[in-house]
Amino acid sequence: MSETAKITARNQITLPADVHSLLGVAPGDRVDFVRAAAGNFELRSRKEIFADLRGIVKPPKPVTGAAIDRWIAEARFAAYGAEEG
Repeated sequence: MSETAKITARNQITLPADVHSLLGVAPGDRVDFVRAAAGNFELRSRKEIFADLRGIVKPPKPVTGAAIDRWIAEARFAAYGAEEG
């Protein structure tokens, strides 16, 4: 399969319909351009996953699983007025 896209004066690319469909992307989604061999690039759909958030917040000390459970319980209590089982 080979498709062609034109780069606009603002450096934007409209994905051909077949590529758009095969990647499973929608407006607002992100794609990655990954450098491959011989200077070629691969276009990959960027699927945001929870692991991508790792390292964004730098707590002053290590966080335990018990602390995370406590935070969840506190958030539930604040939102619903009682802890869920």
